[in-house]
Amino acid sequence: MLSALRFVRALTHTTTRTLCPPHSRPRVAVNPRFYSTDAAAPSATAASPATEAKEQPATTAIPPSPDLAAALAEKDKQINALQDSYRRALAEAENVRQRTRKEVADTKDFAITKFAKDLLSVADVLEMALNAVPEAERGEKASNQHLKDLYIGVDMTRSNLLSTFKRFNIEAYNPIDQVFDPKYHEALFQAPIPGKTPGTIFDVAKSGYKLGDRCLRPAQVGVVQDTTA
Repeated sequence: MLSALRFVRALTHTTTRTLCPPHSRPRVAVNPRFYSTDAAAPSATAASPATEAKEQPATTAIPPSPDLAAALAEKDKQINALQDSYRRALAEAENVRQRTRKEVADTKDFAITKFAKDLLSVADVLEMALNAVPEAERGEKASNQHLKDLYIGVDMTRSNLLSTFKRFNIEAYNPIDQVFDPKYHEALFQAPIPGKTPGTIFDVAKSGYKLGDRCLRPAQVGVVQDTTA
């Protein structure tokens, strides 16, 4: 049995070598690949820019017709008019915003005008009470200690009231020896005063008050009379 198997293997090997000899096996052809370090030459079929420019047809500028030119001019006028209207609208809107801001600021600053005017009479009464006390009773040598204490208390009250006025931008002013100004002064009387310049203020009956730059109440004053006329 083993001898028969060896005989079959030998017969198979011999048949294979006979059918496919070594020199009849197919060979694969290998194409050699060559590399060049030279830059590739431009294609002969590629056209240069100058050639393309020459091949393009020349275009001739066609002048606009009179109707078209007139229409363009009319459109330019309309555009200018619209731009002018736009700028005017912007300017008007900015003016309205500025006026509104000013009105709001004035309303905020002068909202207490009526209330402040009502308190000015309190300040006037306190000032008259202080002026009613003689100078001799205000100092250290005052004979009436109770009157002196009352004077100090009234003076502190008036000072506190004026400080409250100042926090709300209300200030008192005394225009003594100043030139009379009808915007800030109210003349109660005139009198010739030797050595005083005519038209100046020599007496202040009531102090004036300002709320910011606005005159809250003019000062009531006496003015030096001009006797040369």
